[in-house]
Amino acid sequence: MHKILENYGSILLLLVGITLGSIIGLWLPPWVDYLKPLGDIFLNLLFVSIIPLLFFAISSSVANIQGENKLGKIIGLMSIVFLLTIIIAAIMTIVALFFFPVNAGMAPSTNVENPMNDQSSWGDKLVSFLTVNEFNNLLSRESMLAFVIFSFLVGIAARRAGQAASAFTSFLNAGNEVMKQLLLILMKAAPVGLGAYFAYQVKTIGPQLFGFYAKPMALYYTFGLLFFFVFFSLYALLAYGKKGPQLFWKNNIVPSLTALSTCSSLATMPANLNAAKKIGIPPAIANVVIPLGNTLYKNGSAISSILKIYVAFSMLGWDFFSWSTMLTAIGITVLVTIVAGGIPNGGYMGEMLMISIYGLPTEAIPAVMIIGTLVDPLATILNATGDTVAAMLVTRLAKEKFQVQED
Repeated sequence: MHKILENYGSILLLLVGITLGSIIGLWLPPWVDYLKPLGDIFLNLLFVSIIPLLFFAISSSVANIQGENKLGKIIGLMSIVFLLTIIIAAIMTIVALFFFPVNAGMAPSTNVENPMNDQSSWGDKLVSFLTVNEFNNLLSRESMLAFVIFSFLVGIAARRAGQAASAFTSFLNAGNEVMKQLLLILMKAAPVGLGAYFAYQVKTIGPQLFGFYAKPMALYYTFGLLFFFVFFSLYALLAYGKKGPQLFWKNNIVPSLTALSTCSSLATMPANLNAAKKIGIPPAIANVVIPLGNTLYKNGSAISSILKIYVAFSMLGWDFFSWSTMLTAIGITVLVTIVAGGIPNGGYMGEMLMISIYGLPTEAIPAVMIIGTLVDPLATILNATGDTVAAMLVTRLAKEKFQVQED
């Protein structure tokens, strides 16, 4: 019991806050007007912190990458594997949502205009998404993609500067640690903040809100389990032939149970490294792909990112299945898996990124945050154990030999 409280305490508190907020929204609606400001304060603090948090997280990570020939090759192949498989996860989730929509019977909660309906040319949209014409505009949530790119470029420049930039790199590393601690402090208030906002949603939308959340959860857990067994088996097959799936699943039991019991990708990494050794993945590959994958590679987050965007669009009565929306959703998903991985509760920052790019109103924020909380156990398993199968694929692409340990 102590271990359960230790590992799932924050999630349980968040669920308690959401439950209390629901009860207040249903049976004590006059209280909602007094509680909603607490939710607004919490969300505003998150919005204020996102810019420095993303800057230090991205630029420090890039600045600290070490470069050797073999390491460069492994990182290059790893990047290809990460990118392609995350895109596959995102596309398959879109396909699942197309054939099994989860928004039936949900009335739009607002009349906000969808900014994706903007008739500007693709060239103008590309320029506005990727760049700004003044530095101060980078600090706006409306310029999030441009800010992410700028942060990457700063990290690359610091890395290229080498020893001359050692003090600046130390500053980036220190800033990253400070902002992580700030986010941990802010998330202490999440049960109250999200509970207050959920009370507002229940009062505004009504009890049908619960039926709406049940459908996305059912789809996530059904599709997520299918993806876990089918696609991870397929990747293992591609990596090591007929022996691959059996070898992977035989050694993936402990990492899967570790991920489920701790609800932490980081805590699962030692089990993944041990599994990689038993599978026969060369240490030079396992010791690069699995630690970096712990931060940068998250299948569970990719699936939930698409689902959350879909849910937000459904709540607002917007069309998710336009090409511009779906392509943007895939791009956001790739960014979310990269940006959110090294940040405590980083999924919330991914949601802020999503909301900023689409220009969603604040009414959509609690919905996507709550879904992120409810899918966390399965998402952690997908995120954590995917690192091992990715290392298997990198081994195959690098033309290295598996050296399987005999029991």
